Amino acid sequence: MKNLLLTLSTLLLFWSCAGEQGPETPEGPAPLWATYRPASAITRTPRVVLVSGDEEYRSEEALPQLAKILAKQHGFDCTVLFAQHPEQPGIINPNYVYHIPGLEQLEKADLLILFTRFRELPDEQMAYFKAYLEAGKPIIGLRTATHAFHFRDTLSPWKHWGNYYKGEKEAWHGGFGQLVLGTNWHSHHGHHKHQSTRGIIKREAASHPALNGIQSGEIWGPTDVYGLSQQLDSTATPLVYGQVTDNTKSYDESDVMYGMQEDQWAIASTNPASEDFYNPNQPMMPVAWLKPYQLPGGQAGEAFACTMGASTDLLDEEFRRLLVNATFYLTGQSVPESAKVDTVGNYQPTAFRFQDDTYWQERQLRVPASMP
Repeated sequence: MKNLLLTLSTLLLFWSCAGEQGPETPEGPAPLWATYRPASAITRTPRVVLVSGDEEYRSEEALPQLAKILAKQHGFDCTVLFAQHPEQPGIINPNYVYHIPGLEQLEKADLLILFTRFRELPDEQMAYFKAYLEAGKPIIGLRTATHAFHFRDTLSPWKHWGNYYKGEKEAWHGGFGQLVLGTNWHSHHGHHKHQSTRGIIKREAASHPALNGIQSGEIWGPTDVYGLSQQLDSTATPLVYGQVTDNTKSYDESDVMYGMQEDQWAIASTNPASEDFYNPNQPMMPVAWLKPYQLPGGQAGEAFACTMGASTDLLDEEFRRLLVNATFYLTGQSVPESAKVDTVGNYQPTAFRFQDDTYWQERQLRVPASMP
């Protein structure tokens, strides 16, 4: 068993190396990440690495379910990574922003699906993101991936990746989100926990393969629409706009959807949480788009950005289909006309909300078992 008395800095380096293992359990070493592979693969299948690590929208629930769908129904080879404290390997802790073991998996990945928020990872872990993106490999960024990183240390060599960066590296103004995905974090365009999102397909994009099997207005999720920091540049291809919808039933803090229902809605004409009560549907904000990206000195690549993605959003069939379609498209494969996107196993996501450190210490949520 590995020496658990190493210093924290050594632990960070140690657990980021290949062949990581958690503490011994009666069943063997506790896993630090989850793998979901097709039952059989005659030829090599695309490798997808899904990186979770946000405090609010339950990416640790959403990404394993997405990985199961991709692996079991479409033959992708998926690995899901989780935020963990290095002193509690194998225990998921979204509030710990300094460590995500297993990022070396990106060296052989064909697609990165990123769903992190304000992570402040060590040099050796950030280096894997840098190498992946400099190679121009494709990326899907979900919800808080627009503000995936934030480095409070002004001397950090990664500070320009942070959401609020404005410094001497002009190309990086706005950080990773702006450069790679097309926007960094700006605002809640709709009323958080009170107004939901209905996906309206841009007419000119209706025939895009990423939208196969989806009709305008069918995508729905309880997360509110995000505001963009600026208009998408001319190189981006907007696919879906977010129509802000009012809940016509009563708000319910105890409900996983906060009382919102897909068939109980009205088009919103105001955001009651804003000081000026603006109309959030004039204009509507894009919630899904494609965009070319290129890190300075790197190769050109393509990103799919979507500001939806909470684990409860994945209860919507058309939203799941959008993510599966984007995976096929970015890995260079033909997109199914109507992809099978049934949930795998007993999927019961929890409501999106922040939880304090005590909650995660008491819950002791373990990295899920791999399949098969």
